Amino acid sequence: MHAYRSHTCADLNTSHVGNEVRLSGWVHRVRDHGGVLFIDLRDHYGITQVIADSDSPAFADMDKVRAEWVVRIDGRVKGRDASLVNPKLPTGEIEVYATALTVLGAAEELPLPVFGEVEYPEETRLTYRFLDLRREKLHRNMMLRSNVVRSMRNRMWDQGFTEFQTPIITASSPEGARDFLVPSRLHPGKFYALPQAPQQFKQLIMVAGFDRYFQIAPCFRDEDPRADRSPTDFYQLDIEMSFVEQEDVFAAVQPVVQGIFEEFAPGKKVYSDWTKIAYRDSLKWYGSDKPDLRNPIKMQDVSEHFAGSGFAIFAKLLEVEGNEVRAIPAPTGGSRKFCDRMNAFAQKEGLPGMGYIFWREAEDAQERMAEMRASIEAFQADLVGKLGAKVDNSLLRMVAMYGKTRSGKRIIADNVGEERAKAKKFSFAENGYLTDLGRKLILCFFEDEGFLEHKSALIADSAMEAAGPLAKNIGPERTEAIRVQLGLGKGDAAFFLGGKPEAFEAISGRARNEIGRELGLTEKDCFKFAWIVDFPMYEKTDDGKIDFSHNPFSMPQGGMEALNGDPLNVYAYQYDLACNGYELISGGIRNHKPEIMFKAFELAGYPNSEVEKRFGGMVKAFKYGAPPHGGCAAGIDRIVMLLADEPNIREVIMFPMNQRAEDMLMGAPSEPMNAQLRELGLRVVPKD
Repeated sequence: MHAYRSHTCADLNTSHVGNEVRLSGWVHRVRDHGGVLFIDLRDHYGITQVIADSDSPAFADMDKVRAEWVVRIDGRVKGRDASLVNPKLPTGEIEVYATALTVLGAAEELPLPVFGEVEYPEETRLTYRFLDLRREKLHRNMMLRSNVVRSMRNRMWDQGFTEFQTPIITASSPEGARDFLVPSRLHPGKFYALPQAPQQFKQLIMVAGFDRYFQIAPCFRDEDPRADRSPTDFYQLDIEMSFVEQEDVFAAVQPVVQGIFEEFAPGKKVYSDWTKIAYRDSLKWYGSDKPDLRNPIKMQDVSEHFAGSGFAIFAKLLEVEGNEVRAIPAPTGGSRKFCDRMNAFAQKEGLPGMGYIFWREAEDAQERMAEMRASIEAFQADLVGKLGAKVDNSLLRMVAMYGKTRSGKRIIADNVGEERAKAKKFSFAENGYLTDLGRKLILCFFEDEGFLEHKSALIADSAMEAAGPLAKNIGPERTEAIRVQLGLGKGDAAFFLGGKPEAFEAISGRARNEIGRELGLTEKDCFKFAWIVDFPMYEKTDDGKIDFSHNPFSMPQGGMEALNGDPLNVYAYQYDLACNGYELISGGIRNHKPEIMFKAFELAGYPNSEVEKRFGGMVKAFKYGAPPHGGCAAGIDRIVMLLADEPNIREVIMFPMNQRAEDMLMGAPSEPMNAQLRELGLRVVPKD
């Protein structure tokens, strides 16, 4: 028999009853049932129950062992009585009657328990990470990660990609984060850098004539930690392809990523319609460039309804160019209690509060319904005359209600186009009178075969009123126009934020997420993806300078001609993949022409000499025939975090840093020895 085991702790079943076996593993827990001892023996594969009574030669030795001792058990497999079968374990139908026990490694008193999932301080868990990793959930997470990486590799090879490795020690380059520098012993005073990503190398692989590259690549960035980001290093599925456009990259990536989620998220819906959203629209509609589309709430610009209104705060704010007022619809949130809760949320975010309107049944509901009935009948009696009359609430309700029907939507799309219809870039009334679109809808409303049904719905709808401080200030016509635009009804609410969009978009995005959670609108047990496209190439820094807003190696849309105009109007062939509120992938079509690259960097303040110095290898390569190419990189840690349903990325990394970028187990970072410093020609200057 093998020195340590004949089977693993997950192997045994009823077919082994009567066999002599040998198992080795950790003592998961010990139970003493008065003269009968039980050990749950655990190894990498599973758990087997071991039993010894007072007649067993192993009884005395089993009585001495404690949790997490490593032991070897010799014994005989027995079937359990039907009443004692444990259906939760693969080995739950058997147990091993111990005849001998050998201690292979005793354990001191544990600083944290392995059995169970007791919450312990993170510092303790990371200091004793080797114990933490023995816990069932973490062990399961690490195996999930390993299987995800294996599946990624297989899927990439199956799609005709080839895996290549790139250097870990390289040159420093400005790629959006701080470098980890490595001093050179052979070249005193000079430094290497750990790669923030294999960006330049994978592009050079394309220039070298290879195609469809991939790599499970370690990346190193000195960044501030977040729940979804490691402060030092991470792994990504790195991809690059030659002779491709943006859509080619999307087509290659979707089967891999979607297949991973379908394989490792059983029981959860993985949506296959990966919509494309422009960066500017993503910020406008969702307050984020990584929107959570499980939440159906879509914010809208409602500035026109507050301009010149009785709500002085917004009215004055809109007199300043560039300011906007945006609404966050809250279907089913139409109660003062909920609105007060959201106000409290806004105050925690540092705002004085959020303006709101909610719609409820009016006290004079019967009178309102009678008024609406009379209005419809009066309009029907003098259709031509009324079409040119000033718009009132009743008329607005008619147009808006019919615009939501299948026939109405078709009329809108035919008149303004599919894109504008989807984006709701149209209006039914302007300056107090119906637009051409509004008139067409009203005419069709009265001719529609479902007119009587629509009429009844309108009359029932008229029983509601707008409430809240904003409603009182701006009046019924403006509140009705807002309700119509947002598609809300009785029992719904809307919240409002105003100012420079870049100042409030992030808060509006968090408020949108909070509303979705609070009202149960956010879909559960699913994954929804979206490509975020058309990123701006440049942004203005706080000191008024122009800098890259994203990857500096992306090709500008419009090429050199675009760069000769206003840099802030240039878009890049740059894209991200968002899923459930996280950025999973970032990529772009690369700038492979030296003259365009020099111009792009010049606009960001880098002279040609600096570009040559920092990216000399790539610039040189581009002078010798570079193919059009593009690619992306998928964050493996973040993908596994989503699949494991973990809120913190450290739960899916085997040996993570803490929030201060410290390795509690290995004691890093640490002070170097003087001999090491002398060898490298370095000296540590103490902080004042």
